[in-house]
Amino acid sequence: MSNLSSETRKTLEFAAASVLEEAGGRPRLGLVLGSGLGAMAGRLEAARSIPYEQIPGMPRPTVAGHSGKLTLGVLGGVATACLEGRVHLYEGCSPERVVFGARLLAKLGCEVVLLTNAAGATTTKFAPGSVMLIADHINLTGNNPLVGWNAPTRFIDLSNVYDAELRQIAFSAAAEAGVHLHEGVYAGLVGPTYETKAEVHYLERIGADAVGMSTVLEAIALCEQGTRVMALSCITNAAAGVHGAVLDHAHVQQVARDVAGQLENLILTWVRRVF
Repeated sequence: MSNLSSETRKTLEFAAASVLEEAGGRPRLGLVLGSGLGAMAGRLEAARSIPYEQIPGMPRPTVAGHSGKLTLGVLGGVATACLEGRVHLYEGCSPERVVFGARLLAKLGCEVVLLTNAAGATTTKFAPGSVMLIADHINLTGNNPLVGWNAPTRFIDLSNVYDAELRQIAFSAAAEAGVHLHEGVYAGLVGPTYETKAEVHYLERIGADAVGMSTVLEAIALCEQGTRVMALSCITNAAAGVHGAVLDHAHVQQVARDVAGQLENLILTWVRRVF
């Protein structure tokens, strides 16, 4: 049994078959690109893109910086499926819809999925423009994509949801690529509003180093599928009250684009070491 309805399970199968027909083979690596980070798809060789609206059941993003394309190609010699953008809970999507893209990557055969996002720092440890490797998360969305699952597989262990071996490889890849890689805990909130000063103070007190509006539900869904997960946050801003800055989505996108080059080099080096 699955927590997905019979109709949604069939839609996932249909979507995967449609994409694989275009791909000509199963991808081994999946990438999910967050706000302002879509340029990574341009590093894929022999690339071809499928708009989300052409993939059965695939939800389409409504947020700037999420182009809404699935790009297939080769990255570092590895067959890759890259989601350029995602949908969020704050767009009015259910958890099941939020994780549809991640589940599709697993259904396509991706052994490893790298999730990326733009996030705000809750402490002064990470300056805007930093790259943070997610070691763990705090799910404060009030949602879980496995709610309703009527089988033992819903009781999954999340103690290593962000694969320890993949993270270790990331540090060696960062050293090779000349990227200073931080590590920390990511707090996932619903949004779309940015946090209040009191909320940021609370997040820091409970152990969060960065905060954003994505990633955690995808990571849970992928973990249940048996897919190895790694996640990187591009720290685009200090959260409310940390430095007194006014938060703005356009600024978040711009900082992400500014950091994209070093993040791409890190990811490419990491891929070559993992596979």
